[in-house]
Amino acid sequence: MSRRILHVATNTSHFDNPAHPTGLWLSELTHAWDVFAARGYEQRIVSPKGGQVPLDPRALKWPMSDALSRAWLADPAKMALLSATACPADINPQDYDAIYFTGGHGAMWDFPDDECLQAVTRKVWEKSGIVSAVCHGYCGLLNTRLADGSFLVSGRKITGFSWIEERLAGVSREIPYNAEADVKARGALYEKALLPFMSHVVVDGKLVTGQNPFLASATAGKIASLLGGI
Repeated sequence: MSRRILHVATNTSHFDNPAHPTGLWLSELTHAWDVFAARGYEQRIVSPKGGQVPLDPRALKWPMSDALSRAWLADPAKMALLSATACPADINPQDYDAIYFTGGHGAMWDFPDDECLQAVTRKVWEKSGIVSAVCHGYCGLLNTRLADGSFLVSGRKITGFSWIEERLAGVSREIPYNAEADVKARGALYEKALLPFMSHVVVDGKLVTGQNPFLASATAGKIASLLGGI
């Protein structure tokens, strides 16, 4: 039976300042999708509100050499997947072997407090599925609690976009919170690379996380390796 992956993407199209656009960092989806597609996995995209997923314009310019994302943008069928995403309420967690939270700064706004997403994540986890995220995707795990009331991230190793990377990206004064500090406050054992924007993927049992936008393929590869053993 084919493995099934549920990708989570943001619906948020701008920072608090409407003149500052954001959205999904496209390569965080496309690179993971490619890894899973090569293994014949079934894939679906969900977003907090369902429907359209906006794309962060910065991700479409940097890096310009991202062939996978350029190919996605040129493929009407692939782009249609981003205009008609499912709502969390329409998802049966029992159907999925892994949930994968993509990033982009938009995720900071609509991921953390979405109770339907939290319920899907909890049920995937508690049926021994894989919970994963790359970059700002870990904002979707900040407030997810397990059946016993504990935070899913509590006592577990995790990574995600760091505070120093926010500062280097020039947006630390525009984002709504410090995700690195908040995940630590929930008891997570946060890790990061010695230098910003370097490779760092963390696997703690069924929890798989990548630190920054360049690690979608590496994160997906770790997920696929774990699925091979499920």
